[in-house]
Amino acid sequence: MYTVKQLSKLAGVTPRTLHHYDEIGLLKPSRVGENGYRYYGEESVLQLQQILFYRELGMPLEDIKKIMGRRDFDVLGALYSHQEALQKQVARLNRLITTVDNTIHHLKGTTIMSEKGLFEGFSEEQQEEYAAEAEKMYDPETVRESNHKWKAYSAAKKEFILAEGKAIYTDMIAAMPGGAGSPEVQAIVERWRKHMDYFWTPNLDQLQAIANGYNDDPRFKANFDKMHPQLAEFMRDAVKVYVASQKK
Repeated sequence: MYTVKQLSKLAGVTPRTLHHYDEIGLLKPSRVGENGYRYYGEESVLQLQQILFYRELGMPLEDIKKIMGRRDFDVLGALYSHQEALQKQVARLNRLITTVDNTIHHLKGTTIMSEKGLFEGFSEEQQEEYAAEAEKMYDPETVRESNHKWKAYSAAKKEFILAEGKAIYTDMIAAMPGGAGSPEVQAIVERWRKHMDYFWTPNLDQLQAIANGYNDDPRFKANFDKMHPQLAEFMRDAVKVYVASQKK
């Protein structure tokens, strides 16, 4: 049996937290001594563990109380669910740590991040989702042909294309102070448009839609933000100037 002080130290919570859990009926002590001290046995310890797992996942106390108060509450089943959720969190955090490390090295000039590296955090399922979304926005046959075209390139060719794309964005970042309509920026946009030919050749409206997506889609913007926090928005504006000039 554990006293409030002992259990709070064991679980890393404050005695006040345990008192609060008791007051709201979330975690009752196994027994209360004649001296008024609360004592917690193994069952209470396991319940506290469940509560802390749910709290770690951001669940409100009232919801935790409802879940754990159900007659069919399965401790083992809950643990498996916690395990799966925490494993997903670990995987996500590991990806973020890797991205942060790579970006630090990139900014220090010790390594250069490729476009492939920027998108390594996306799963195959997400890539399939993007393809499906693209087929809704554009001609499905064009999207499929683009995917087939990319897959047909050799590994060396793919590395060359990715490196060229990275150089375009790096040069764009360097040219940003000149403004979206500057001759230097517009020349880089032209390079970007020609670079698209490795995948497919969009018309002017589609070209603008792609640039808009860089800024408007949170998933893509997050990856551009890794290179520069204003790059996605700047690309959208620069392409808008380019498209307008081409339509004259």
